[in-house]
Amino acid sequence: MTTDMEIVIATTNKGKLAELRSMLTPREVTVRGLDEFADVPPAPEDGATFADNARQKARYYSQALNHWVLADDSGLQVAALQEAPGVYSARFASLDSTDRAEQDHANNQKLLCLLVNVPPENRQARFCCCLCLHNPHEVIVEVQGRLEGIILDQPQGSNGFGYDPIFYVPEKQKTVAQMTPKEKNEISHRGKALRKLLQQWNNMW
Repeated sequence: MTTDMEIVIATTNKGKLAELRSMLTPREVTVRGLDEFADVPPAPEDGATFADNARQKARYYSQALNHWVLADDSGLQVAALQEAPGVYSARFASLDSTDRAEQDHANNQKLLCLLVNVPPENRQARFCCCLCLHNPHEVIVEVQGRLEGIILDQPQGSNGFGYDPIFYVPEKQKTVAQMTPKEKNEISHRGKALRKLLQQWNNMW
């Protein structure tokens, strides 16, 4: 990826923005968030899959802002819940709140309640991330990354955001919320997806 590149990250989630900014910093890319464009109405997110939503957001914001845009759609899929919450991960508890931490807590509590009678051996889950890089005219790159794990019966750790405190990674013997940002980026679904995107980008130029 060339230097002096400016990309808008299509999210208002400060956790996602911080992660992507951190991973793009070594590439000398100027990263901007949607909070810098408050006058732009939110993009629709009514796709059936993470890939649909990422593409939808990337196309919408790249055309509305006349910028290169990197859009992420990601979430949690739990086997015992037929892959729910899926594309509804961010608003699983349907809490009418603009406080991200409050929404995250409500989402986690709803998920734990739904799994209360599910034994540990049946609590397999995965984080899935789809990224779409779009300029004002076309899709440039689309990729996805996954992280496999297990849902615990209570939160552990205070780092990260979203479902991180209840998502246990057996190989690391800790939850994502117990990892440092560097540890998380090395194995996370978003980290894997971004590395794929950057590799494809490098191969194109």
